[in-house]
Amino acid sequence: MQTATKHISPDTAVTSGVETTGFRVLGAISFAHFLNDMIQSLILSIYPLLKGNFNLNFAQIGLITLTYQITASILQPVVGIYTDKHPKPYSLALGMGFTLVGLLLLSIAPNYGLILLAAALVGTGSSIFHPESSRVARMASGGRHGLAQSIFQVGGNAGSSMGPLLAAWIIIPHGQTSIAWFSVAALLAIGILWQIGNWYKRKRQEATAKPAKSGHAHVLLPRKKVVLSISILLLLIFSKYFYMASLSSYFTFYLMSKFHLSVQDAQIHLFIFLFAVATGTVLGGPIGDKLGRKLVIWVSILGVAPFTLMLPYANLFWTSVLSVIIGVILASAFSAILVFAQELVPGKIGTVSGLFFGFAFGMGGIGAAALGKLADLTDIYFVYQVCSYLPLLGLAAAFLPNLEKLPHEVS
Repeated sequence: MQTATKHISPDTAVTSGVETTGFRVLGAISFAHFLNDMIQSLILSIYPLLKGNFNLNFAQIGLITLTYQITASILQPVVGIYTDKHPKPYSLALGMGFTLVGLLLLSIAPNYGLILLAAALVGTGSSIFHPESSRVARMASGGRHGLAQSIFQVGGNAGSSMGPLLAAWIIIPHGQTSIAWFSVAALLAIGILWQIGNWYKRKRQEATAKPAKSGHAHVLLPRKKVVLSISILLLLIFSKYFYMASLSSYFTFYLMSKFHLSVQDAQIHLFIFLFAVATGTVLGGPIGDKLGRKLVIWVSILGVAPFTLMLPYANLFWTSVLSVIIGVILASAFSAILVFAQELVPGKIGTVSGLFFGFAFGMGGIGAAALGKLADLTDIYFVYQVCSYLPLLGLAAAFLPNLEKLPHEVS
């Protein structure tokens, strides 16, 4: 066993100052995540409107998602690495400022090029928001890391689920310019994130004023095993988010084409799916804290395969039922995967969070673009048949180590 040193890393410092789970802070960062992802989900939710207004094909629709996701994907690891060394408590509010500008530009964009620019600005805001907000959640966790990440994540997923409803109720009837009304939500989020920045700053000052407490256990694994485990986790993220792209970006088109639903009715079905995703997110973290994260990862990715394989052949009723089951099971994985990765690489919370959020966004964007092109070349039904096999990659989870059974060191 190693004893604690007087050196205080950013993550150790802020964590050591938190004795109990800070539910007020977790609630605030979760609500900010709700507002952030609600705004971002509007991009996906207004695809039918944009497709009609600008005469876009599926490949161009996919490129919008790709622009947004890739911007977030490339920048998030960079932001995470930088803030591990130089924490920026008020960067959260700054990130939301980029989202606000992108939202306003989207509301007045007269052509496809400016729509892509607006999507890039929203992606930039997301790239700044997620690594640092994930660090805040861990700081306030009081050691209950899975629970904290689930509370944080459920805010984002609940916000994403609201996008289709808001689009159906407000944007579709009133047109593209009504997107600007949601700038109020962005301004509210900036105010909340500024207050969270104040808390973040105080905690760092308190932590650096006294030595770090001992008792932080780190998993002992060879470097090669860590690299292999991270690679497996990224493969599982690929499986999850490539499949999620087929539902989040094209589910409304699938329902409208196969079952002849109206745009508003299809948006309601998308909301039901996204709400199921939010529900699943709540479950994954706490179950992982109690039963082990590897079990949650295994069940979440591979366990959803029978339902995804049935989805392309179901009628409307069973499509709705299966989408709920898929959303709940598949969404439970991310919190467990993220905390698992953070435990593999201790002291690098921002880097790990940026890598996994960024990779998830990137896979979602690439998936949306690739699946859009595939839909143009074939049809939307074939896309869902192909994607139904992706969860079988969950078999790779068998090669992950059981962290709870491994030796630890205390620093």
